[in-house]
Amino acid sequence: MDKFTKLTGIAAPMPLINVDTDMIIPKQFLKTIKRSGLGVNLFDEMRYDDDGNEIADFVLNKPAYRGAQILVAGDNFGCGSSREHAPWALLDFGIRCVISTSFADIFFNNCFKNGILPIVLPQEDVDKLMDDAQRGANAVISVDLESQTITGPDGGSITFEVDAFRKHCLLNGIDDIGLTLEKATAIDSFETSAAQSRPWV
Repeated sequence: MDKFTKLTGIAAPMPLINVDTDMIIPKQFLKTIKRSGLGVNLFDEMRYDDDGNEIADFVLNKPAYRGAQILVAGDNFGCGSSREHAPWALLDFGIRCVISTSFADIFFNNCFKNGILPIVLPQEDVDKLMDDAQRGANAVISVDLESQTITGPDGGSITFEVDAFRKHCLLNGIDDIGLTLEKATAIDSFETSAAQSRPWV
C-alpha cells in the first residue's frame, strides 16, 4: 500500500447525498478480484450513457476534473453493500482522499485498508471545500495527514480528526497484510515452539 503523507491535487465536487457502493462501482464489475482496472468503471452509470459514451456534464468527465485526486462528497457517502471494490475503483481512478460529513462504516474502514483517507468534517467545512472544488482547474486543495490539516486554494486551513492507529498505518503504507508481516519473527518463533512441543499436530 502506498504511503499517504501529504496530498496536493484537484478536488472534484460531488454534492449528492447517499452515494452508495453500487453507484461507485456497479455490480456487473465485481467479478474481478484484482485491485487494478476498475477506475474506468468508477461511477459507470453516471459517467456513461447506454451506448458507452461519456456524459459530458458528469463532474469526472469534465476536463478540469479528469485528474482529480480528492473528492468532496455529500452526506452518507459509501452506503449500501459492503463491496471493497468501491475503494479499489476510487483508488484506481486516482482518488486518494474523500471528504464528507459522514460515511457508511464498512466503506470508511475499507478506505483506510486500501490507502484512501476518508475525512469527516462538519457541514460548514464541507460546504467551504465544496465551494473551493467548484473552481475547476483552480480547485487545488492540500491534505496534510501528519498535521491533520486541509488547505484550500485561498490559503484557508481546516483541521480534521483521524484515529491515531489508522493515521500511523496510512503514513507508513501499512495494510492488514503489512501489520501481520511486522509480527513475522514472533509468528515463526511460535510455530517452531508449537511444532516441537506438539509434533503430532
